Amino acid sequence: MAGNSFGELYRITTFGESHGHANGVVIDGIEPGFPLDLEAVQAQMDRRRPGQSSITTERKERDQIQVMSGLFEGKTTGAPLTLMLINEQQISKDYDSIKDAFRPGHGDFGYQMKYGFRDYRGGGRSSGRETSARVAAGAVAMQLLAHRGVSITAHTIQIKDIHAGSYNPNVIELNPVRCADQEKALEMERVITEASRRGESVGGVVACTCTGIPPGLGDPVFQKLDALLAHGIISIGAVKAIAFGEGFSSPQFFGSEFNDPIRSFHEFDSNHAGGILSGISTGQDITFRAAVRPTPSIYTSQQTIDLEGNPRTMVIEGRHDPCIVPRIVPVIEAMTALVLIDRWYAQFGRRTCV
Repeated sequence: MAGNSFGELYRITTFGESHGHANGVVIDGIEPGFPLDLEAVQAQMDRRRPGQSSITTERKERDQIQVMSGLFEGKTTGAPLTLMLINEQQISKDYDSIKDAFRPGHGDFGYQMKYGFRDYRGGGRSSGRETSARVAAGAVAMQLLAHRGVSITAHTIQIKDIHAGSYNPNVIELNPVRCADQEKALEMERVITEASRRGESVGGVVACTCTGIPPGLGDPVFQKLDALLAHGIISIGAVKAIAFGEGFSSPQFFGSEFNDPIRSFHEFDSNHAGGILSGISTGQDITFRAAVRPTPSIYTSQQTIDLEGNPRTMVIEGRHDPCIVPRIVPVIEAMTALVLIDRWYAQFGRRTCV
């Protein structure tokens, strides 16, 4: 199975399955001598871990990070940094009744057609559990970027047909939906709770803003910064679309309205393009939105077929998020950080900045 690595100069390879013994990541190319704050890494893991509130899966995982290599006396050695977490709460028997059939909305059918064999316990590598390794690697990248003056903040702006209004960055982590509009967050939570009660699921939209980005990251043509960010974000299983700046609203503008007038090397009148032009960062904030689909595992009867092609009626058992949006917020931040530190190394080198 190919495609388990991401990045060029800051390159990660994730490993593990949903119901396997462990998940983890090997980070290759990290600068030596960087004082890594493991508590800060764990804090990011805690934001993603399951079982945090009534609107997430009941699966309880501590997601306690273990450093296996690449760290000495609190600093990175420059050797591959390996981070691992043990899976503790698998209940694989929940999947025994569906091992010979394809779950609608999942990767089961594609896996079977491609490989002729699959790990049916929670989806194996296609499970959202795999994103724990991404968050670990991204948490390290966020520390490297923070020392370079870069910050990345994502938050929920829509759940189903509820859109966030006012923006208060201080309340993003104060509600389980991770929305910066506390009033709308309560409405979103009610929508998720009602969907869960009915055995259904809902999706939403996450917005991300990156500040402190210097001009010059990214390259024209195939190494465009927005193209690489799109690759990273779309590689998250539940994300179905990404839009930079004005995104799909762009056609509503005239060219004179959409173009960002430049007043100086550090001053723009607007930011309709989302901080990236011709694939290269402009020095403005990078902004994008990602659309997240409803969780495919639902407690509602669905039609499918088995391995022999016979029709089946399926009800998926187990513990699943009625809405994956709140837990995907730190995953989106992590994938963004992975792209940005990789392109920073490409532009400025790996010089340790502390």
